[in-house]
Amino acid sequence: MGATVRSVFRFSGKIVNDLISFLVFSVFDVLDILLCYVYKVVDFFVEDEWKPCYCSSPEKAIINGGNILVSENGEAEKIVCVTSTKVQLEEISGTLYSRPSLVAEVSKTSFKRRNVRSSSFKVEMIQEKTGGHKSHAVRWSDCDCETCNAWSNSCKDTLFVHAEGRKDNASENVIFIHGFISSSKFWTETLFPNFSRSIKSKYRLFAIDLLGFGRSPKPHDSLYTVKEHLDMIEKTVLEPNKVQSFHIVAHSLGCILGLALAVKYPNSVKSLTLLAPPYFPTPKGEEPTQYMMRKVAPRQVWPLIAFGASMACWYEHVSRTICLLICKHHRTWEFLTKLITRNRLKTFHLALF
Repeated sequence: MGATVRSVFRFSGKIVNDLISFLVFSVFDVLDILLCYVYKVVDFFVEDEWKPCYCSSPEKAIINGGNILVSENGEAEKIVCVTSTKVQLEEISGTLYSRPSLVAEVSKTSFKRRNVRSSSFKVEMIQEKTGGHKSHAVRWSDCDCETCNAWSNSCKDTLFVHAEGRKDNASENVIFIHGFISSSKFWTETLFPNFSRSIKSKYRLFAIDLLGFGRSPKPHDSLYTVKEHLDMIEKTVLEPNKVQSFHIVAHSLGCILGLALAVKYPNSVKSLTLLAPPYFPTPKGEEPTQYMMRKVAPRQVWPLIAFGASMACWYEHVSRTICLLICKHHRTWEFLTKLITRNRLKTFHLALF
C-alpha cells in the first residue's frame, strides 16, 4: 500500500513539474527573443554596431563577427577564426547555434550556407572581410576590472598557473584541471593545503585557470574550443616547464580536457583521475551533442540545479541579463558577502570567473 501511494505521489509530482516547467520555459523562450532585440538596439546606440549572437544563424553571426564559414572536401562544417596573430581553423560547436526553441524557429530567418573549398581563397576572403585587426573595447555590459578584462586586448597567450612543490628536477608532475564555473582555487583551497612536505618535495603541482576562467585571459575572439584549451595548457605548462611526463587530475568539464590531453600525449600521461566526468551514453539514432544538452540542461524547474543549468545553457540573453546584474557588479557582491560572513578571505566560490 505504501509503495503504491509513493508511486502515485511521484507520478503526480512529475506531472506538476513538467507542467510548470513547460509554462516557465515557454515564458523564457519569448523573453529571450525580446531581450535579443533589446540588446541589439542598446549595443548599436552604445557601441555603434550590431553585435552578433548565437541565436542568429551561424553564417550571419560568424561573418558579422569577422569569421568565415567553410566546408572542406565534404567534411563537417568548420569556420576560420580570425585573431590578431593567426588564422585558425576551428570546429563549430554542436550546440552553440543549435538550441531548439519553437519561438526561435518561428522568429528567425534561415540563411543559405556558404561553402568555400580553396584555402587560398579563404585567406583572401578573411583579409577582405576584416581589413586588419580591430581592438576590442570592454563592452558596456561587462565588468571592466583587471581580472574580468584580463588580456582581452593584448597578445599574451598564457594561462594563470598556481604552482607548488618541487621547482626543478621533479620526478613527478601533476596537472589539476578544474570544471565549469570554477578556477584553480577549487584545488588550491582544498587539496593543496593537505599535501605533506614529502609529497611537495617529490611532485610539481600545477593548478591552472582555464581559458576564460579565474585570472586567465578572456579573449573576445575566442570560441573556447577543446583545441584552444589544449593549446593554452601546452604553451603555459608543458613547454615552459619542460614537462615530459605527468599525471592528470580533472573535475567535471576538466575531465573532457583531461581526456583530450591524454589522447594527444598517450606516452606522457602516467595516470588519469577523473572526478564527476560529464559522460552520457548516446542511444542509437540520437544526435550526441543535443542528447547531452538535454541531459545536462533538461528544461525543468526542479531540481534547482537543473533549473540553473537550463537557464545558462538555453538562454543566451537571459544569461547576459543575469551576468549584467551579478557578474558586472561582482566586486559589490564580494564585499557584501565578506561583510556579512565577516570573512576577509575570498574563497574559490567567489573567484569563479
